[in-house]
Amino acid sequence: MKGILVILDGMGDLPNKQLNEKTPLEAANMPNLDFLSARGEMGYMYPVKPGFIPESDEAIVSIFGNELISSTRGQLEARGTNLKLTRGDLALRTNFATIDSIKTGNIIDRRAGRTLTNAEAEVLAKALNKNIKISNKFDFKPTIQHRGVLIFRGGFSDNISGNDLIYISGKIKNTEKIGFCKALDDEENSQYSANIVNSFIEQAHEILENHPINQERRKKGLLPANYLLVRGAGIEPPKLNFYKKWLSTAYMPLEIGFSKTCGMNIFSFEYPRLKGLDSYENLYDGLKKACKHSIKVLKKYYKNYDYAYIHIKETDLPGHDNKPFEKKAMLEIIDKIFFRFLRKFAPPNSIKVIVTADHSTPCRLKAHSADPVPVLFYNNSIPKEKKFCEKEAKRGILKGIMGKDLLKKAGFVK
Repeated sequence: MKGILVILDGMGDLPNKQLNEKTPLEAANMPNLDFLSARGEMGYMYPVKPGFIPESDEAIVSIFGNELISSTRGQLEARGTNLKLTRGDLALRTNFATIDSIKTGNIIDRRAGRTLTNAEAEVLAKALNKNIKISNKFDFKPTIQHRGVLIFRGGFSDNISGNDLIYISGKIKNTEKIGFCKALDDEENSQYSANIVNSFIEQAHEILENHPINQERRKKGLLPANYLLVRGAGIEPPKLNFYKKWLSTAYMPLEIGFSKTCGMNIFSFEYPRLKGLDSYENLYDGLKKACKHSIKVLKKYYKNYDYAYIHIKETDLPGHDNKPFEKKAMLEIIDKIFFRFLRKFAPPNSIKVIVTADHSTPCRLKAHSADPVPVLFYNNSIPKEKKFCEKEAKRGILKGIMGKDLLKKAGFVK
């Protein structure tokens, strides 16, 4: 193996009052990552371009040297499941969410409080697949926690908006109101496609609002999963660069779909099911399992592949929830398990390492931002005293990098 790319999702942050005006990276005790940083070069990266606020799909598509128009979130998420796609099928990423009512349209929580168990999501999905009546065949599949995939079978247009108005490519629109899917051109098929999706969402709300699962959740003081937010409409197979000599340890639908489309060999694992009310206990279980799984795969297969793509998701979630201490704790777990291993594994095998993020998710913003993310190129150079964090990265010798240039600059691709 020549190199390992490690992406810590949403790792970048801003100074936080709760951490004495430090970022989670600055506050975290990460001796193993700091060891790698002291023996490498640091800089900062705009995953797409300056001023652009990327979603995760836009960021990883760009980091692997692709144009943004080459893919859509819905297509990648769908390809990360076992659902089959035919050209013309309309795929969308979905969230189980909570709204107060259709009439007022206020979004209470975009993720149903992060307390929707796998079992509950599966029962609700079964009700939707059975009871929604539209003129086209469709498949709705819950994936992990609040997430899901929706596919309409047939010849559709994907030139339609989602119904969550906060998501506008490259920007964040501060709104807590639901919207409607709209055609983005004057084509008849685009309007038809938007109408079909809106009909599905309207019927879904009626079914979810009064479902026994949500009645029971209300009795327990939990937010009901009574609405679906959709985004990332796509009908075309993604056109992405091919990375045949790479392995991937992806375990979330988006990253699995991306890795599969790029021709990587995927070594995944089944994410721990959310069974109780503590979503962060579930996330910590998933994080530890992801770190240990990545170690196991690297040990076993590093001689069979040129490069490895390691994407760890959990560090993004505390940013969305404004939980800086949780983010700090997750970073320390990754350091204790994964970077402790990498510190001993990479040098004797002459493996280069890139450590970075797909975007910043500052806790105080509870959303992605356009802030650059720190980058490390570990190459076992002469030790220097360095801490891996945003402040040190901006002083680094690598200076500023665009996402599309990352792998070339590190020598991972020509």
